[in-house]
Amino acid sequence: MSRRCIALIPAYNEAARVGDVVAVARRHVDEVVVVDDGSTDETVSAAERAGATILRHPQNRGKGAAIATAFDYFGRSNAEWAVLLDADGQHDPSEIDKFVNAAESERADVVVGTRMGDVRRMPWVRLWTNRFTSRVTSKLADQRIPDSQCGFRLLRRTVLKDLNLSTARFETETEMLIQAARAGHKIVSIPIRTIYEPGHTSRIHPWRDTVRFFRLVGKYW
Repeated sequence: MSRRCIALIPAYNEAARVGDVVAVARRHVDEVVVVDDGSTDETVSAAERAGATILRHPQNRGKGAAIATAFDYFGRSNAEWAVLLDADGQHDPSEIDKFVNAAESERADVVVGTRMGDVRRMPWVRLWTNRFTSRVTSKLADQRIPDSQCGFRLLRRTVLKDLNLSTARFETETEMLIQAARAGHKIVSIPIRTIYEPGHTSRIHPWRDTVRFFRLVGKYW
């Protein structure tokens, strides 16, 4: 099997940031794939100029749907690892090598970033939500996952066969951890930088996405 690593970046209306994310990620992986989830701005052009392979949804379908499209591409590739990261600049692509090194040294199948070592700049609502959902996810997965909501993560390709994702929004990131863990895959966490740019607004809707999370919990409890 090839030792290739690819970066998978779901993106929706991130023209201002996605180019920089792609450019830095390309220094650390063999290919960068941006899944444009129905953007109405110049996200696609910015990602293409930076050297990304583009997969497009004609309409916005949600982050989970973009992840599913990215995983389909990963499954058809010959890459051993795929790193998921966000297009909005909240993840530092220069840390990708840490994920691959952790997967190799820990013999892990999934490596998840954790921002919980430095929460000084994390909005208190997100901090409370992350702590609560991470405890619940860890219980369902029967493995300790301190920051289950972090979208910066690595998967070994052998995990794909055990994923049958039924969600299409932000709860997909939780569902993949539960399914991977219950299939026997080892999950480890590594510290990453906490990046919150002034004026940046999260696309997470606290109440609506919390309801979706509880529906997911009900399914797997």
